[in-house]
Amino acid sequence: MKANPGKKLEIQLNDKIYLRFPIKTHIITDKDDILKVIQKYVLPFYKKGDVVFISEKMVAITQGRAIKITDIQPSLWAKFLSKFVYKNPYGIGIAMPETMQLAISEAGLWRILLASFFSFITKPFGIRGVFYLIAGRAVAGIDGPVPYALPPYNQYAILAPKNPRKIVNQIKEKLMVDCAIVDANDLGVEILAASPGVNTKILQMAIKDNPLGQSSEQTPIGILRLKELDI
Repeated sequence: MKANPGKKLEIQLNDKIYLRFPIKTHIITDKDDILKVIQKYVLPFYKKGDVVFISEKMVAITQGRAIKITDIQPSLWAKFLSKFVYKNPYGIGIAMPETMQLAISEAGLWRILLASFFSFITKPFGIRGVFYLIAGRAVAGIDGPVPYALPPYNQYAILAPKNPRKIVNQIKEKLMVDCAIVDANDLGVEILAASPGVNTKILQMAIKDNPLGQSSEQTPIGILRLKELDI
């Protein structure tokens, strides 16, 4: 196993060195079972003490939460509200009518309107993040199609995974693998859920540069391992 292009295999945190192994898989679809994917690609390399970190997008795809953009019919509200969303250079989010429609479907129109209102009145004071604080994690986790995504997902919007805590608990219980589901990108890392005993603070720092890759790298899973140093 080797690091993805532009990433390092090792990272030092205080006096310890950690290895971040990206795991290559086939193109994951809604026909895949997350437990079988972990069993096939991770177990051959997994050692006791490792932490497996899994892209939230991969989990969502296995749950059938990847939706083709052409299958989404945005409402007038979705078309209107999407015009006011900040266009993030790292991803579309809900800044297009189709993904805004998904946000409305996930949270409800009135909640989205409430979030939009409070975001509007707090923005002049330099307060950011109010919209997603009110709209909720399900809306914050929506990813729109981006050209660098691995086909066919460059034409899909992906919702946040359902019940991430249940998923990590199942992986731990059935496969005896310590794991976490993460939302990692160039802006930072969020741990959606982790199995008991996982040090989420260490994990978050160790993968802050997002060593995974879901474009041509095809590595939506990684293993974090404490490097054994020769004394």
